[in-house]
This record gives sequence, structure tokens and C-alpha cells, in this order.
Amino acid sequence: MTFLSQSWLINRRHALRALGTCISLPMLECMIPLRASEPVSSPRRSAFIYLANGVHSLNYQITTPGKGYEFSKSLKPLEKYRGVITPISGLHHPGGLGHHHNCIKIWLTGGKLGPTDRNSISVDQKMAEITAQHTRYPSMEIAINQESLAWTADGVGLPPLRRCSEIFASLFEKPKGGVAAQRRALRRKASVLDDNLAEVRRLEQKMGAADKGRMEQYMTSVREAEIRTRRADAWLDTPLPDISENDRKRTDRDIAVTMAGDYFRTVYDLMVLAFQTDVTRVATFSMGGEGQAIAIPEIGITESRHQLSHHGGDPGYMEKLTNYDTFAIEQFGYFLSRLAETKDVNGKPLLDSTMSLFGSGMSYGHSHGNANLPLVLAGGSELGLRHGSHLDFNQGHFDGYQLDRPGEHYRLCSRPANPDAHMSNLLLMMAQRMGVEVDQFADSNQVIEV
Repeated sequence: MTFLSQSWLINRRHALRALGTCISLPMLECMIPLRASEPVSSPRRSAFIYLANGVHSLNYQITTPGKGYEFSKSLKPLEKYRGVITPISGLHHPGGLGHHHNCIKIWLTGGKLGPTDRNSISVDQKMAEITAQHTRYPSMEIAINQESLAWTADGVGLPPLRRCSEIFASLFEKPKGGVAAQRRALRRKASVLDDNLAEVRRLEQKMGAADKGRMEQYMTSVREAEIRTRRADAWLDTPLPDISENDRKRTDRDIAVTMAGDYFRTVYDLMVLAFQTDVTRVATFSMGGEGQAIAIPEIGITESRHQLSHHGGDPGYMEKLTNYDTFAIEQFGYFLSRLAETKDVNGKPLLDSTMSLFGSGMSYGHSHGNANLPLVLAGGSELGLRHGSHLDFNQGHFDGYQLDRPGEHYRLCSRPANPDAHMSNLLLMMAQRMGVEVDQFADSNQVIEV
């Protein structure tokens, strides 16, 4: 059988011309010739998962660098994934030191927290700048409560989705009223945005410097909304992916907050499905912000995560915080297993083409310590990541972990042992592996090698 005789194949360029748009289609299986001589490369993807209020660091910290490290109590659920993960210790955001409940805001931006500071673009959105041309949606933002992890180039937070059925509908359901009605609505929105920009340009002539600065921020937001609106319009004629009945049952449902594990796993299933169907290549998921991370009554935790993090040395609270950490890490392991068992367009595991970063913007919640951040990088072998070691940036800058002396260890979680070990160095590396052509991200001062 030759390429030309495979009549069921869709020619990618012909499909684009038929759509009459300059937007790129995802690579679909029906576009791949049988016995193609050249291997099909998978799209590069990234996912970011946030755990609020740090961890119970005494039970989380891995104490041995490099290969052959022993998993800590909290990280034990990831031991079977040793070959595809890299636990990372010793990184921090300099702009977050001394702050507490706003750590989530700069986890992916490397920005500076303060009353007069404005946030910057998050690394997921830097990635989306280059992946969006290939996908129906630039990125997906999910948060069980409070804000998302994603921030625009002008430091404006992107709103998250929360309900699983809502997330499913936004990705895979046809627009209400049909395509024509959706197109009319989008073009009305585009017209309103155009009118707003025209009015702002008239007002600018009468503004002072301070007002012009504020208005420029507003205009950037409007322009970004306009780009998303026009992109959505252009994709209306592209068929939505077919979703199997099993995948629909797995993901198109609502889960009570009291069933946190079920909710977390369903969100992970939605992220896997979004990557598998190539509707987006960048995703963020916040399991809750510092002030409102949920309780988990299904494992006997009725207190909020914030309450447990301020344990004051109470043994019961400390045990529950450890159990919460272990539970959240176990759900992340479920995500890795789903990525590993799901095939990409080239037949390889989705995990190979997907980088995933799990962690927190805080280390020790009781005293709001935000150095030595708990981080785990996973997947992405096709992006050049090589796992199997504990990457520890504290080494050579301290006298070793002293978990038997809690006060000493907590100080390590509040003041960086290695001042040059910026988390932005990790974010820069991830951006570059996604194909973003940058030499600097936020306050990065080197590129981390994994």
C-alpha cells in the first residue's frame, strides 16, 4: 500500500486551505500515512500542579543527593516512578521571601510580592505563546478554589474553571445554539473590544503619565482578549475531537468537594484527555490557594490545609498534614500513571512528551518559610529530560539535613542555603525544552540541567 493509495488520509495543507484560516490543525492519526518512513514527533506539552501551604518538611525532605536516594515518607507513593521523576530541593523565589499567602501568585512567574509590585507573565503562558498556533485552546486553567496559576504578559491573572463537567464542556462540547450563534457572539465581542480600544485611544490624548500607564495595562488585557476571541472564531469550523463513551463517563461529571481524591483524579483525567486530543498543550491545576485549600474528610481530615500547616508543633496536626501531603502526592502519581498508559499519536506513552511540575511556593507553612521549595519534575523524556536522581541545590552550602533538630531544618526552609538557586532557573529550562527561544525568565541566573 502506498501513501497515495491511502484514500482515507487527510492532507494537512488541504484541510487548512479548506478552513480558510491561517491557524494550524493538531496532528491527527488520520493524517499519518501507514508505514511512514519518518517517525512522527509528538507535540511538546507541560502541566503544572500546585499544592498550597508547603509540606510537613520533616517527613517530606529527601536527604541524599543524586541517584540511589531513599524516598521520604510523604514521597513514598512516587517510588515506583523513580525512573521518570526528579525530586528537587533548595530552590526559591527571591521575590517571595518574607511573604506568605500570596506565594501562589508568583510560583510560575518568578515575580516579586509586595503592595506596589505588579506580577509578570507565568511560564505556562510563555509556552502557550508558541503552542497556541497549533491548538484549539492556548491553555487550560483549573483551580478547585481561589485563583489560577496563570498570568498574562501584563500581569493579569487568567480565570480558572472549577467544575469537572464545566471543564469537559468547555473543551469538548459544541457551543450552545450551534456554530452560527457562537460565531455571532464572538464577533459581537470582537466588535465591543474594537470599540473599547478606539475609545481608549481618544482618551489617551487627555491623560497624564500615570493614567497612561494604567490604561496601557488595560489595553494589553483587551488586546489579549481580542486575540483569544478571534482565535476561537477561527476554530469554529474545525470539528471537535470524538470522545469515547468511557472517557466521557470518566470526565463529564461533577464531584462534591468532600470527595477530594475523586475530584483530583477526574481533573487529571481531563488534563490527559486534553493532551491526548491535542486541544491544548499547556495546563495548570491548583489544588487550592494558601488561604482556602480544602479539607479531605475521606481520609479523616476535616481541617483546612491552612489550619494544619499552622500546627504549632501539635503531633495530631503534624500527622494529618503528612497524610494530606502523601495523599496529594499519591494523586499526582495517578496522573503520571494515566500519562504513561495513554498512547500518543506516534504510539509512545503520553508521559514521554509531557513535562509535569508538582510543588508549592511555600516550604514550611507554620512560619511561612518559602525557601527550599518542595518540587518534583516528571516525564518529558522526548524533551530531553533524564530522571532518576534527587537534584539538590542545598548541597555544598550547608552542613547537611538535620531532621532530628526541627528548628535547624525549619530555618533552612525560611532562608535559602544557596542564594543563587532561583526557581526561575528551573522555569527557564522548562520553557526552553518547550521550544521557547529565551535566555532569561524572570530573575533566572542560569539554566538548570535535568
